[in-house]
Amino acid sequence: MIPQLHHGDCLEIMATLDANSIDAIVTDPPYGLAFMGKRWDYDVPSVAIWAECLRVLKPGGHLLAFAGTRTQHRMAVRIEDAGFEIRDMIAWVYGSGFPKSLDVSKAIDKAAGAERTEVIGTKLGRPGMAKDGSNQRSGFDAAFGGDACGVLPTDITAPATDAAIQWAGWGTALKPALEPITVARKPLIGTVAQNVLTHGTGAINVDGGRVSHGETLPKMSGKAILGGSSNGWDRPWKNDPDGLARRQSAADAAIEKCNALGRWPANLIHDGSEEVVGLFPETTSGSWSGQKTGRGSKHSGDWGKQDRELHWEGDSGSAARFFYCAKASKADRDEGCEGLKEIRRGVGDTRPSGDFGERLGNSDGSERKAPVGRNSHPTVKPTDLMRYLCRLVTPPGGVVLDPFMGSGSTGKAAMLEGFGFIGIEREADYVKIARARINAATPPLLQAMEGT
Repeated sequence: MIPQLHHGDCLEIMATLDANSIDAIVTDPPYGLAFMGKRWDYDVPSVAIWAECLRVLKPGGHLLAFAGTRTQHRMAVRIEDAGFEIRDMIAWVYGSGFPKSLDVSKAIDKAAGAERTEVIGTKLGRPGMAKDGSNQRSGFDAAFGGDACGVLPTDITAPATDAAIQWAGWGTALKPALEPITVARKPLIGTVAQNVLTHGTGAINVDGGRVSHGETLPKMSGKAILGGSSNGWDRPWKNDPDGLARRQSAADAAIEKCNALGRWPANLIHDGSEEVVGLFPETTSGSWSGQKTGRGSKHSGDWGKQDRELHWEGDSGSAARFFYCAKASKADRDEGCEGLKEIRRGVGDTRPSGDFGERLGNSDGSERKAPVGRNSHPTVKPTDLMRYLCRLVTPPGGVVLDPFMGSGSTGKAAMLEGFGFIGIEREADYVKIARARINAATPPLLQAMEGT
């Protein structure tokens, strides 16, 4: 299917789509945080927008919507109020966030009119911070020219008043390290089985979302391992001597499948960065063999005691290996944008490259040029992450809709996974970027068809 990209308001454009025509919606909508002063981020999408998403989705179709931790509650409530079932929440954990916190001690000195003169050290400021450590909130001319430059080292100064000393080390925000993804589903028609057979939607692709691993998962054998005695599975063994063997064979097949395809997908995804992986403990799953006698159910009679022969083979490492790792490529952001205008990029700065913002600092205090790129969107999601999410909720040959397309990460991911894609974006500059990125991921035959 040729990707369809629309420039305009998503509510108006979705109204032109047929009801029950979309297999999945994967989107990174506005978080309602007024991010970088962007007009489009002053509120989360309305109930009316999510209701239109509900209308175009097939029964049982899934919606995956990113959100900010501060406004996730409002996003989820509006999605639910539109008629969706909230099924889960996926946490995407990353190590690249910058704390945006007010230094309370400095604020107290500033309010008192006290000047901090004693320099006690230096630190590397975050992008957009002036040399004195203050934020440059109005315009980026100050932050990317003159003396206030990007991420130059900033001075650490001693508090000047007694009140400031008392509140030294206090701030107003934590370092952002995760974004929640609401997992919602349009109500089914009938049972899950009926809905899947009729519409192809209603379930998630567990095998397609399994987490690959390099270890051998548990392989256990014995009477009790095929079901706890409390559920009565022990009773058929007396009248069906072959039943145990069949169940053992099924259990072995399930273990082999898990070994071949990976672990069951979890509601946590991480970026593989050192900061994130370091948060997980080191775990060891070594080889172990033995026999354990367990108590059967009160109905088990002579089968009341059951021998369990267990065997485990595994490895050791960070517990991060239990979760899907969606790494971000440095080239991913600008891939396909080679024909677009080059820009200097620093905290969303989108002016043409030249002499602006070149006095950014390295960690050793030396100066360096601001990064150069062609994708000016400030919140680009990794393609690997979006591919995983599309694959998780979209049936083979299905169509993915993104009503807040941005620079096209969902569309690029959908095309790489072999799905159809419909994207909507109201900012013309982002549509150009999205078209370039998605076109680069579109099979040549479809590109030729789009040009005819």
